[in-house]
Amino acid sequence: MSLTVHHDHELDCVTLQLGERFDFTVHRDFHDACLGGTAARSYVIDLGEVSSMDSSALGMLLLLREHAGADRSEIRIVNAGSSLRGTLRVAGFDKLFVLH
Repeated sequence: MSLTVHHDHELDCVTLQLGERFDFTVHRDFHDACLGGTAARSYVIDLGEVSSMDSSALGMLLLLREHAGADRSEIRIVNAGSSLRGTLRVAGFDKLFVLH
């Protein structure tokens, strides 16, 4: 599995650490970790190891945002390399998510 999930129950924060590829191959695991139950208070998406991301990854992030409460959601995308940050900015995700 190229997705590691940590749920801090005290803070109700789910941290997802993705592997080298963030694409449709992680869809089921991403869905189970984020969308399968009640939304957590906050999410951290760690892209530190990700070297490639496709449009399905962007779709998964949008589904997570919707599940977490859209404008009321607290979702941080962290450790994205410059190429991934550029992709996220071009797609307008810097307006929807907090990018670190």
